Amino acid sequence: MKKIASEFDGIVVGGGGSGLAAAVSAAEQGCSVLLLEKQASLGGTTGIAVGSFTSSGTRLQAKAKIEDSAEEHSEDAAKFAPEEIEALNQRALRDYFLSHTSETLEWLEAMGLAFHGPNPEPPNRKPRMHNVVPNAKAYVAVLQSRLVKLGGEIRCSAAVVGLMRDEDRISGVKVDIAGEEKSIEARLGVVLAAGDYANAPDLIAAYKGDSFSEIEGINPHAKGDGHRLVDAIGGKLLNMEVTYGPELRFIPQSMSPFDQLIPVGGLKGRLMAKLLPLIPKFIIRKKVKKLLVTWQHPENALFEAGAILLNREGKRFCHEVNSPEREVALSRQKQKEAYILLDDHLMKQFSEWPHFISTAPEIAYAYVNDYERLRPDLVKKAKSLTSLALQAGMVPKNLHDSVKGFNLYVAGEQDDPFGRQGDATFLGGEKWMLLGPVKSWFTTTEGGAAISESGQVLDTNDTPIPGLYAVGQNGLGGQILWGHGLHIAWALTSGRLVGLELGSRKTQ
Repeated sequence: MKKIASEFDGIVVGGGGSGLAAAVSAAEQGCSVLLLEKQASLGGTTGIAVGSFTSSGTRLQAKAKIEDSAEEHSEDAAKFAPEEIEALNQRALRDYFLSHTSETLEWLEAMGLAFHGPNPEPPNRKPRMHNVVPNAKAYVAVLQSRLVKLGGEIRCSAAVVGLMRDEDRISGVKVDIAGEEKSIEARLGVVLAAGDYANAPDLIAAYKGDSFSEIEGINPHAKGDGHRLVDAIGGKLLNMEVTYGPELRFIPQSMSPFDQLIPVGGLKGRLMAKLLPLIPKFIIRKKVKKLLVTWQHPENALFEAGAILLNREGKRFCHEVNSPEREVALSRQKQKEAYILLDDHLMKQFSEWPHFISTAPEIAYAYVNDYERLRPDLVKKAKSLTSLALQAGMVPKNLHDSVKGFNLYVAGEQDDPFGRQGDATFLGGEKWMLLGPVKSWFTTTEGGAAISESGQVLDTNDTPIPGLYAVGQNGLGGQILWGHGLHIAWALTSGRLVGLELGSRKTQ
């Protein structure tokens, strides 16, 4: 392996979307850049997303004759989160971010990335969701290829274990590469882009409560590494108690959630990036729906219509409609897994519009037959509860008792032991289905370093820390980014802007 240099203009910590965007942007400005990724491959949480990029004032909107503005987008962005969560938002920073998203989208398109849309997503008044083809792994493939062409250096399996100081300035990083610790200096700045802390039980417990500590993040590597580095040098962290989730999600088909649809780099990656715009739409939709039945959560409407949750023994264990108590209860079950029971009536009901099991709004809707076709590993069907229980490894008596108890509650003969009220439809019929396993997951976390508009990390006195920047989930700056496509838009936009900031410092 090529020996690593001891000094660069910029060092980026993390190889997901925000880190790659920051590295590419800085390299475009003539900076020498080193990108360090603790895992053996690039991608981060960006690499397992569907790929929505929400923006206003874009070329695709103009092509569709949609007049829009960042000001209108800002008004609508405030409508997604519950009022008590939205009240925590740093409005000025989110407004600044939204005013730069269309530039980022043009920047990505210029590299060869293709998008379809814009698609509507209420309460947005206008279609703003742009979806990369075929999924967010394309961001990783194209940005990686671009960085290599620009001469940037990438080192995977390289964990940053500390920041270096030169008086009051952050001057570099200490990194563990193959068990050997190295010190590498950054002339212009260190950029933290190490993702969220959705799979960091100690941070979740500290900021959100012990009851949530058993719930995992969809990215198993999201350990809050960047947040810990910020805290260790006296940086300010905001909104650490705010999380996106927990929510129910089906387990991925592969036990490795990073098995994806396209290669991330090299000749194949570059070739795929060139071919993306030529892929027929029916293939795009097929790929999107495959992701849909893998990563999107089952709608609450399933449970409101009468579906119940069963643990691996065939027993109910929670009020199925109450979240997050439902997710907490699930995290305490055997293997942290459960199944959704549907009877004949529910199977028919959730086989056609407007009753869908999961959705990516205006892109695809997944029904019972989609799960049977695309995720047969998640589907068990039988004509009797006993046969169904045996297929799933459940105790048949437990499954019979669970259905009997639910029906007694519906009939008004007993109270529901978990507090459900208002159900009027019995579970029964000649066909039964189990969907699952499902698990409780945190999708992402909203806490991050306080930052200035230039991306500099602020200390507890709101003073910029020289030489230290944060982007993506590390540098959310107190923003609340509810809704599809804002996290990816922030990751790529914040990375691009910090790269420009490093470039401006190089020319000073």
